Amino acid sequence: MQADMRAAAVTMLSAYAAAASLKLQVYPGRPRSVSPPCAFVDKMTATYVDVGISLRQTTPTAEVLVLHGLFDSKETVDQRDAFVDGFTDYVATQFHAAGANTLIAAVRVEDEPDFTTDWMPPEQVKTYFASRITLEGFASG
Repeated sequence: MQADMRAAAVTMLSAYAAAASLKLQVYPGRPRSVSPPCAFVDKMTATYVDVGISLRQTTPTAEVLVLHGLFDSKETVDQRDAFVDGFTDYVATQFHAAGANTLIAAVRVEDEPDFTTDWMPPEQVKTYFASRITLEGFASG
């Protein structure tokens, strides 16, 4: 289910960007270099609950980071608002994106006005205005 969630996140970001005519670079993990606007799966988590002898409910989450720009200017926050509203509405129509027997939804959006690319070499580290969108899935089997 983890691979399906990551793939669904990448597919939905790419499809939404294409439908909205946005130039958005999309990556399945943290990229080697960034140039906003770009989006990537930053963190994956999951909870598992055993129900009975042979049934397990899985709730995976994919935290997607969308880097909008270097700082939160009016132009950048307007871009952020339009993207978040449009993307979360799009996700609501794609509830089986991770698989036919699964559900997926955007459950949380949080701005990170001082997100840093701390995995890069020190001379390439920058601070960006970003939004973290949490996509939550559900599968049972």
